[in-house]
Amino acid sequence: MVKVLISDKMSPLAKEIFERRGIETDEIVGLTKEELEAKIHEYDGLAIRSATKVTPKILAAAKNLKVVGRAGIGVDNVDIPAATSNGTVVMNTPMGNSITTAEHAIAMMFAVARQIPQASASTHQGKWEKSKFMGVELTSKILGIIGCGNIGAIAASRAIGLKMKVIAFDPFLSEERAEEIGVEKVELDGLLGRADFISLHTPLTDSTRGILDADAFAKMKDGVRIVNCARGGLIDEVALKDALDSGKVAGAALDVFEVEPAKENVLFGNDNVVVTPHLGASTSEAQVNVAVQVAEQMSDYLLDGAVTNALNMPSLTAEESKRLSPYMSLVGQLGSFVGQLNDAVMKEIHIGYQGDVTELNVRPLTAIVVEGLLRPLLSSVNMVNALSVAKERDINVVESKVEGEGDYNTLVTVKVITDKGEFSVAGTLFADRRPRIVQVDDIRLEGELTENMIFATNEDKPGFIGSLGTILGTGGLNIATFNLGRHNEGGRAIALVAVDQHASNDVIGEIEKIGQVHSVKALNF
Repeated sequence: MVKVLISDKMSPLAKEIFERRGIETDEIVGLTKEELEAKIHEYDGLAIRSATKVTPKILAAAKNLKVVGRAGIGVDNVDIPAATSNGTVVMNTPMGNSITTAEHAIAMMFAVARQIPQASASTHQGKWEKSKFMGVELTSKILGIIGCGNIGAIAASRAIGLKMKVIAFDPFLSEERAEEIGVEKVELDGLLGRADFISLHTPLTDSTRGILDADAFAKMKDGVRIVNCARGGLIDEVALKDALDSGKVAGAALDVFEVEPAKENVLFGNDNVVVTPHLGASTSEAQVNVAVQVAEQMSDYLLDGAVTNALNMPSLTAEESKRLSPYMSLVGQLGSFVGQLNDAVMKEIHIGYQGDVTELNVRPLTAIVVEGLLRPLLSSVNMVNALSVAKERDINVVESKVEGEGDYNTLVTVKVITDKGEFSVAGTLFADRRPRIVQVDDIRLEGELTENMIFATNEDKPGFIGSLGTILGTGGLNIATFNLGRHNEGGRAIALVAVDQHASNDVIGEIEKIGQVHSVKALNF
């Protein structure tokens, strides 16, 4: 039975969904790193929030772990490269708390514009300091959004409703999308120089860490106000303190910090700073949403192969998975066929799709091809880590599509370029949806790949088939199918033979002794 561990506190609905789908579920909150490392091998899935740290050491112990599901957006607590190397899918739930987080950013913007927390504290103390708390309006002000994905776009829509002018910096934001959501796309320096308020909504990556540093503050308008409900580390906190002290920045509202939990911070105690303890996703609706979504996504993957909101492999719906299933068998066999025959250093892998298959999501198919090619060398490779493993080994993977049919409704060609030359194989699905090989290099043949195969290259001369049959008979191997092809009469020829049992090294050695044989190998599928 498939088994999942929930290691962080989340809505009880998550466990209910897993168990309703027939997945055995343990909910153990508060495990130490050592305890998690000792137990993780028992599980196919791990559902977490922000407390559990999924480190390379944990992943190394996770021999059966297929998926990590983060109930929320940020995955700073998951080592994604290590998960990919381990063949583990990492999912998040980017939409589950998007509205909640965007609303919190707008609330923080109001709070810093009108000094609401400071005024509240003062009034609670019995003071009536009406003249002390002079705020600014949001109407007609320019809001600069850094990172205009799901949350940024929602925050932008709310700000537009407040009659603000919204400009956005996001390298992945297209002009069409910017126009659709009503924002002006700008470069970062342009945003810094124009914005009255700046709100951060970008993930924390090597390129975004410290995106608001001393140089950035120097480019801003005097009296700008900063809001960060995204990730600590996006702002250089010492540089922000200096900008606040100098008056360059009039105020800041922060829900996230470089070090959390933030028990002390260089910005604490500043009268112009509003702070909350990472409350962006803290609404009852959001907590339920992310728990439900992560349980459904993980269940779909573990039971049906559907991949949603994955950070280290292409997404694949349950319907796509069903439609792709016969193609997955085909490309897996093609990749394995070439991988078992190849004994050279691969430099490039070319995968060509033609016909009906081009209408489908072929990215998972490409990953399966590469998995098949690499598996003879690396038993731990799978469709999750195959492309990254190829990249690590400087193997260039090229994917191409040709629309329209040729000789077949669908044709998939796999070609490898090695330090010794090139080798290719092509296959299709016949009417029974079962895979067939239809070409090896430039030689046509038709063959179904079964569990035990023998592949031989030879000169097209009389006597080969008889000699091969005699050797297989003497070796106790019954022939199921015998598929032949040749380039031309008397030229290069190939034989693809299905046998009932695996051919031993002794049998292969005898076949190699046939005079016209160039190479021979036992294959397994």
